[in-house]
Amino acid sequence: MPLIADLPSIRARFASLPRLAYFSSGSYGLLADSVRAAFERYLDDRLASGADWDGWVGRLEQVRGQVALLFGVDTDEVAITASASAGLNALASAFDFGGSRDKIVLSNFEFPTSGQIWHAQERCGARIEHVAEAGEATIPPEAFARAIDERTAIVALSHVCYRHGGKIPDADIREIARMAHAAGAIVVLDCYQSAGSEPIDPRALGVDVCVGGMLKYLLGTAGIGYLYVRRELAGQLIPRTTGWFAQADPTAMDIFANQPSPTARRFEAGTPPVPSLYGAGAGLDLILEIGLDAIGDHVRTITRRALDRLAGEGIAVTTPNDDARRGPLIALPSSDETTLVARLAEADVMTSSRDGKIRAGFHFYNDEEDVERLIAALVRHRNLLS
Repeated sequence: MPLIADLPSIRARFASLPRLAYFSSGSYGLLADSVRAAFERYLDDRLASGADWDGWVGRLEQVRGQVALLFGVDTDEVAITASASAGLNALASAFDFGGSRDKIVLSNFEFPTSGQIWHAQERCGARIEHVAEAGEATIPPEAFARAIDERTAIVALSHVCYRHGGKIPDADIREIARMAHAAGAIVVLDCYQSAGSEPIDPRALGVDVCVGGMLKYLLGTAGIGYLYVRRELAGQLIPRTTGWFAQADPTAMDIFANQPSPTARRFEAGTPPVPSLYGAGAGLDLILEIGLDAIGDHVRTITRRALDRLAGEGIAVTTPNDDARRGPLIALPSSDETTLVARLAEADVMTSSRDGKIRAGFHFYNDEEDVERLIAALVRHRNLLS
């Protein structure tokens, strides 16, 4: 420690540090100086030119290219959406569940958005089968094997569960993808709670779709998301949710036909989220500059440090101890999580809560002093821990 080169200089780029010990990256990433400057640049550009459509489209394509670099895929396999929800809804709209493939297999790791969107397809004939968690916040591949059959159209996974930080290991994702493909189904991987905190290679994992947004570990902002769709699959799906930027030629302004883009851009919709493009592009620049390998090593090491310190203090966690089965989020059971989050915030230790737990989301800007501040604050309020 530290594994990030010149970590003090990088931390200096976040004005909230070191005043805050910030562990809420799983809710909203910290604001970097370059992201703040990007928003100011948007306002300056608006004052200077009013509307700069060529420049805005250029920024859209820049962000598309950055997301492609992030995942090691081609730019024509990436859609830039208004949110993870928008991406999933566009994807879902491309399926007809009234035929012989009417089943969606859904892991219980899912964020409510995923569950709600897939359950909304029940009105179109979809049948939803949930795959429950096993002990220690894990879901073994054999649980999916029991659910996947010849009627399965989609298998939906969350890489890291937002409630407890449990992660589906890469080897398990590959095995689930193998089973799904053998049955003729596709695999959708929600990366919202992991992208930006470690390298993710959709092709190596064998997944067909990756979805997420820019406001957590990618350090961007709300109002913008991404959808990776494997090229061959994208060409086969025609979403019913669409818009002028989803067309083969957005400038055609054709009201008499729907001509979807031949690329993953067909999953986009209307006018791009211009202000969010500025902020997201700056956040992605910072992630790519530091490097996902270095970030992943740092996050794995700093979370291990925190787990060891928590164990030493006798503080229980609900996140798996195995490095391969956890992401950047550590969850601790609490008898009153709302009060505990507020008490920690009074000491400038910022966490969040879900499902009877407080969550500490680690990123590359966290250091050992942050860990010690978290431990000290938890020890002071041990009465609110379960």
